[in-house]
Amino acid sequence: MRPNTRKNIIYSLVLLAMVILVYAWRNQNPKTSEQKEEIEVNGKLTLSGKTMGTTYNITYLDEEGRDFQPSIDSLLVVFNQSLSTYIPDSELSQFNNSDTLDFELPYLLPILEASKDINQKTDGAFDPTVGPLVNIWGFGPTGPELKDSVDIQNLLKLVGFEKVDFDSKQVRKKVSGIYLDFSSIAKGYGVDVVAEFLASKGINDYLVEIGGELVAKGVNESGELWKVGVNRPEESSSASDLISIIALQDKGMATSGNYRNFYVRDSVKISHTINPKTGYPIAQNLLSATVVADDCMTADAYATALMVMGTEKAIALDSALDEIEVFLIFSGPNGEFETYASESLKPYLSFVQK
Repeated sequence: MRPNTRKNIIYSLVLLAMVILVYAWRNQNPKTSEQKEEIEVNGKLTLSGKTMGTTYNITYLDEEGRDFQPSIDSLLVVFNQSLSTYIPDSELSQFNNSDTLDFELPYLLPILEASKDINQKTDGAFDPTVGPLVNIWGFGPTGPELKDSVDIQNLLKLVGFEKVDFDSKQVRKKVSGIYLDFSSIAKGYGVDVVAEFLASKGINDYLVEIGGELVAKGVNESGELWKVGVNRPEESSSASDLISIIALQDKGMATSGNYRNFYVRDSVKISHTINPKTGYPIAQNLLSATVVADDCMTADAYATALMVMGTEKAIALDSALDEIEVFLIFSGPNGEFETYASESLKPYLSFVQK
């Protein structure tokens, strides 16, 4: 038996064991408050748990009252084993530490294909090869590593999605040292994966949310479209402090902003959104970008791209593309909130009065 074949067999067996362990743990341990399942008379179920360093919340309608949480948790274990930069032996980590990778799991190829498409349509504003810059600015697995501008300029030589090549079986680096980071698209993709699982089980009405990114299909228990809120882009705002509400009709939605994920260094606020072209965190008047699309992976990636592009270019991109609808919150001349919404989104958008 060849070494690579033996390695693949061992890898598959270990992964299968992980899934079985998660399933067994779920069945042997009572649900905590974060993993509560609620079955109501009308067939509404709610599930919650942890994944990707954040939380998930899932609501669906099922007259049979089926509990899909063990299956969903097992699915997310495999998903993370493919795309996490925080798991040392994930497929993505293996690729980041080498120059080629043969696909074993089903998630890396689709996210590469989507990333290539959106990278081109945003003129490089969305770019998963920004990973080395994310790391050096302190938003990667290793924490703050900020050094000096010379290092950043050198790292820019490793940025550019055209430096990654792939086909249906393998992904390759054209430049050694490329580091992929899908943090700006993976949660959205994870939402789609869970949504597809529910649909495969005959569930037609559901709301799936992971870390604020979500997909809504069908209607809620009242027979109405699922309604989700957009937070006020302020550091002190709570989850219930909303600026608007969007009704989703079989759509995915994602919001990106820099008002929470940041740190202060030498009295300067360092945001987590890095411009792939300059190598530096963005500093502009666009405070929050919400994108609605047919799937959450697309919405997630474009939300990040719009934050990089800024208000004017984001509005121009919205006018140029039919595949997204956007809701932007930006700072006006006197510091007040101003908003922009796609015309097709306005009938589904309502503002919260304070």
